[in-house]
Amino acid sequence: MKGFYTIALLVLSNTFMTFAWYGHLKFKEIKWFESLPLIAIILISWGIALFEYLFQVPANRIGFKANGGPFSLVELKVIQEVITLVIFTLFSLIFFKTETFRLNHLIGFIFLVLAVFFIFKK
Repeated sequence: MKGFYTIALLVLSNTFMTFAWYGHLKFKEIKWFESLPLIAIILISWGIALFEYLFQVPANRIGFKANGGPFSLVELKVIQEVITLVIFTLFSLIFFKTETFRLNHLIGFIFLVLAVFFIFKK
């Protein structure tokens, strides 16, 4: 069950992270945000990133073997990276219609899934 909670929290964390890191690129399309100075955009993104940490820190604490969780530190990192790429891909395809998902992206993701396989192989 701790593994499920860890992954669910990492999905939430990475959703906020993606919006904090890349969501501001769409601000120019929102009238209220279009004239904000860079420092305001940074502070808004920082505020969004706070929610990332509210989910990421508990995810790693719950999931880490030394705390009674099922994952090693390396396994946690690899899980997080794969979740990040999945969330980012969905985000870019939904919010940035000009981005395309190409065969080389798919091949790269397959290699990442293979990385997960090899990281978890005992």
